[in-house]
Amino acid sequence: MKIHIPFVTKPPRVSVIRLTGVIGGAGRVGSGLSDASTAALIERAFRRGKPLAVALIVNSPGGSPVQSSLIAARVRRLADECKLPVHAFVEDVAASGGYWLACAADDIWTDDSSILGSIGVISAGFGFPEFLSRHGIERRVHTAGGSKSFLDPFRPEKPEDVARLIALQEPIHQAFIAQVKARRGARLAEGADLFTGEVFVGRQAVAVGLADGIGHVVPKIKELYGDKVQMVLHEQKRSFLRRMGAEAAAQAMTAVEDRGHWARFGL
Repeated sequence: MKIHIPFVTKPPRVSVIRLTGVIGGAGRVGSGLSDASTAALIERAFRRGKPLAVALIVNSPGGSPVQSSLIAARVRRLADECKLPVHAFVEDVAASGGYWLACAADDIWTDDSSILGSIGVISAGFGFPEFLSRHGIERRVHTAGGSKSFLDPFRPEKPEDVARLIALQEPIHQAFIAQVKARRGARLAEGADLFTGEVFVGRQAVAVGLADGIGHVVPKIKELYGDKVQMVLHEQKRSFLRRMGAEAAAQAMTAVEDRGHWARFGL
């Protein structure tokens, strides 16, 4: 039986969502961030326990633009439905798709050494045509459709393939730019070219309007909602392999996929 004590109220609650990892990197062991893997925890964070606000802890070098858009759209949809403010706190990096996620918040707080930005689109790979030729290996490709063998790494790069890739990247870049402008608006530094893919550190990001200030989640949430605020953490559940004690195997299987994303920022 619940006992009601007059004049005693529950402390205010703020839901904290941790968004860590490469976006779209779910792969075989369930690591990484995707709309499917984060949907339930985001829903819980907004709807469970009547929170006063939601805080996003973002630590991501980016990844899939589509998954970035879907996750951010879910956050905004729930923020509007529940009429809750959303605050983002950047840890090591919120770059590319990671910054897209941070922009889902109403304000963005960063550490002095955090890396933010990288508002652009990248495609990278390797080419091996000379290696094959040198070792007497013949590449055989048969397609139905002239564009099916697109940017084949085992054939010399074709200018028309590069032009086609750039044509694919441009609308994605424009969608990213539109998202940042819509969410950051007049806070973006006037005249600054922020959409070249450049990254900014801490106070640099604040100066150009990509972030609102230097701040960490616990002191900032207490400053906004009082010292008695209760912060409830919501984060992704461990994959089946990790729960079964295959932590080392899970890390090995995802390390190669994720390493390239983090390495671009020296992490």
